[in-house]
Amino acid sequence: MSVVSNKLSSTLKTLLNELREECLSTIKLVHQLELEHLTDEQIDDVLGELTASVTHLHTHSSMVKEELDKE
Repeated sequence: MSVVSNKLSSTLKTLLNELREECLSTIKLVHQLELEHLTDEQIDDVLGELTASVTHLHTHSSMVKEELDKE
């Protein structure tokens, strides 16, 4: 993104970085659910974190869309 980043507002750059981090977090959580031998408590914990992560993704993607519409 370094070539394109010169053309983006600092707000959009920040939002995109936050979105990327949240996407990576979500992927990690999904991968954790694929592990064998998880206890019910571990599954509940991961699902709780995944719920929060998906909520953050929704919020971040809405903010990115609003900022993109300004560009």
